[in-house]
Amino acid sequence: MTERPYVLLSCAASLDGYIDDATGQRLVLSNDADLDRIDEVRAGCDAILVGAGTIRRDDPRLLVRSAARRAARVARGRAASPARVTITGCGDLDPRARVFTTGATVRLIYCATPGVVKARERLGELATVVDAGEPVDLVSVLADLAARGIRRLLVEGGASMHTQFLATGLADELHLVVAPFFVGDGRAPRFVRDGSFPWHAGRRAQVAEVRQIGDVALVRYALTDRCPG
Repeated sequence: MTERPYVLLSCAASLDGYIDDATGQRLVLSNDADLDRIDEVRAGCDAILVGAGTIRRDDPRLLVRSAARRAARVARGRAASPARVTITGCGDLDPRARVFTTGATVRLIYCATPGVVKARERLGELATVVDAGEPVDLVSVLADLAARGIRRLLVEGGASMHTQFLATGLADELHLVVAPFFVGDGRAPRFVRDGSFPWHAGRRAQVAEVRQIGDVALVRYALTDRCPG
C-alpha cells in the first residue's frame, strides 16, 4: 500500500479566528514577509489543495511566485510550480478561474460522484476530473495523489477543507498565522467549522515552533509523529 502524502495545512486568521470578513472583498490577514514564507513552503511541496469555495471566493492562482524558486524546482527536474488540486461536491467550477487558466502545471479535480459529469463537461479540457465518491472521501483522494507521485501536499483552505482534514486526523502539520486584529462578525468564515477533532482539552496538539514575522505570529503545530519537532 502506498503511504499517503505528508499533509501540511496553512491558514491565516484574525485574533478571533476568522479567515475573512463578510464584505465580499478579500481580507488581507498576512504581510509581505509571511507571504514570502508561504511561497517558500509552496515551492517545497508537490501539490497545493483548496476547496471549490476558495476558488469561487478568492480566485487564487496557487503558483510559486518567486522566479528563483521556480528555477530551482526546474533545476531539480520538477515542474516550476506544484500540481493544483481542487475538491468539489457539485462540480460547479468556473473554467475562467485563474487556477485553470494560468500556469502550466498538473490540475486535478476530485469531485463527488453526482457532480462528475458536470465537472468533466465544464473543465475536462483544463483538468483531470476524478470521481471521489459520495461524499468525497479524503482517504481515497490522498491515496490517488500518492499513486500520482505526490509526496508532500499543502492544503490552503478554506474552512471546510481545514475542518475535514483536521477532524479526520489526516493532517500532519499546521501552520497557523495570527493577524493582529479582530473581525468581530459572526457572518464571516472561521478557520474551522464545528466538528469533532482529535485534539481537545484532554489531548493537546504539540507546538513545534512559534515565530514573529513582522506584525503577525506563526504557530507551527506537529499533529502526527511524521512532523519534525
